[in-house]
Amino acid sequence: MALTSAGRRHRKKKLKAEINVVPYIDVMLVLLIIFMVTAPLLNVGVDVNLPQSDAKPLEQKNKKPVVVQVASDGALALTYEGLDRPQAVTREAMVAKVKGFIVADPQLPVYVAGDRDANYQTVYEVLTLLQREAKVSRAGLMGNPADSKGK
Repeated sequence: MALTSAGRRHRKKKLKAEINVVPYIDVMLVLLIIFMVTAPLLNVGVDVNLPQSDAKPLEQKNKKPVVVQVASDGALALTYEGLDRPQAVTREAMVAKVKGFIVADPQLPVYVAGDRDANYQTVYEVLTLLQREAKVSRAGLMGNPADSKGK
């Protein structure tokens, strides 16, 4: 019997061939919490410099577009076929005139030309007015080609 009890004491424990992933899971959860807390803070105060491009202009089928110009101070002007120079308008007058053009020709192109120094919110509001009030299905933004000098 002494032999069997000594044999039990000297028997080696089996080695586990598994990786302990608990510490990795803990680190992952801590990183997840850090990213969840910091992600909303990354969107505050983002400065946007919109790029210029060498895109080709859209081809038009001999239709002069209606152009709504937004000045740097937020004033609106309207240019359409038959006018030599832009005509200053209020928002209500702009919506009424553009709506009349769209009723007459639903495929008429409408563009918004925002001044470089114009408030982006003002340009966006003009686009929203054109879509909701004047029933313009597609309104585009105008820009200068990359190689031309702005005013």
